[in-house]
Amino acid sequence: MAWNVSDSLAARPGKRGDAMKRKMVSYASDKLPTLTKARRAKLKALAARPDNEIDTSDIPEMTEEQWKNARRGHFYRPRKRQITARVDADVLDWLKRQGKGYQSRINAILRREMLTAAKSAK
Repeated sequence: MAWNVSDSLAARPGKRGDAMKRKMVSYASDKLPTLTKARRAKLKALAARPDNEIDTSDIPEMTEEQWKNARRGHFYRPRKRQITARVDADVLDWLKRQGKGYQSRINAILRREMLTAAKSAK
């Protein structure tokens, strides 16, 4: 996982497009800069604070009503992997006759079967 840090546009007002001229600093998770003693102490103090002392007025907690319509995994997008698979010719013809996106349809059919099997296994 990589971490990106860039200057805020609000912090440096200027001409339009200046943000693209500033360099972005990127860190890989295994090569993050070391924490200073002061930063480490501040993080330790924050971790020790009880939750009721944290000011959440700018980010109020969600109510049960708001969570009622929440959907788990709504923004989840699984990684795709290229494979080679042998499919019966008539099955492939049927998928292709339905128009563009036959590979996506194959994936949707397989996902539906996977989820059905997962539900019945519970």
